[in-house]
Amino acid sequence: MSTLITGVGLVGTAFAQRALQRGEKIVFFDMAPRMDFLERKLGKTDVTVIKGDIRDLPALIDAMQTHKVETVLHTAGLIGGAVANPVYSGLQINVMGTVNVAEAVRLAGVKRLIQISTMGVYNRRMEGDDPIGEGFYRGDGNAYGNSKVAKELMVEAYQRLYGFELIVLRLANVFGFGHFAGGSAGGEMLQSLVEAGIKGGVANIPQESTRDFEYVYFKDVGRAIELAATIPAPAETTFNIGTGVVIKFDDLVDMVQGLLPKLEVEIIPGKPPRSSKQPMVITRAKEVLGWEPEYSVEDGFKDYIEDIKSAS
Repeated sequence: MSTLITGVGLVGTAFAQRALQRGEKIVFFDMAPRMDFLERKLGKTDVTVIKGDIRDLPALIDAMQTHKVETVLHTAGLIGGAVANPVYSGLQINVMGTVNVAEAVRLAGVKRLIQISTMGVYNRRMEGDDPIGEGFYRGDGNAYGNSKVAKELMVEAYQRLYGFELIVLRLANVFGFGHFAGGSAGGEMLQSLVEAGIKGGVANIPQESTRDFEYVYFKDVGRAIELAATIPAPAETTFNIGTGVVIKFDDLVDMVQGLLPKLEVEIIPGKPPRSSKQPMVITRAKEVLGWEPEYSVEDGFKDYIEDIKSAS
């Protein structure tokens, strides 16, 4: 068995840690792979790393055919404001890169594609009082959210035409030790809190990042992907992966300060945050994937803190 993972980041390595334990051959495809990060996450494990751009269709096809790939985990892309800076390039990477991945899956005869999506697909302008299920309105008008919707629509169209197995995972904001090269402001903000708290210092947080948000720990995400990669193909293909809880920013800071009393936080004035009001419904993931989070946000932070301390 061989799996190709686009992107050497927090989500892809979270899955790779589990897949390697069951003897899966892992191939990473990334335009600028962070080898230090990969070793930090996987140790000296033997994995294949291909330096390539998801906008390069021939390179993707060659990688999948050469390594006899049966499953593709597509995580690569830009996050948040990085998609709009500039928007033409951001959409080329996110949307056309995903079209290339789907086309390569088709041409290489890959059995299953796991598309990593986000709660950012949901149109929060339509948000009401009820938690958000997978059938909620998509597309919030922003470059990031709309690009992620387009990615989902592209792989859905390919799957319907060509019949490969498809699972789409809509993740809450994933936290854990990462490098955030793709632009995850939420993940970077959380890491700055932990690192400042461990060292005993001030975390300077842009006002735009002080959102009320739903978070999920990376180890729970890795387990969700593992299930998505190994269970028989389900009739339902799209799943919310979160905790089902929106945490207010002030409560988040209080929680981290309770674990790291030396932490101080200063807010850098700027754009007001765009907070989530309602959490995602995770019932479908429980019933179909057999998944639910094992880590509360606080338990995730306890593990996160020990993870960073052990590497320092």
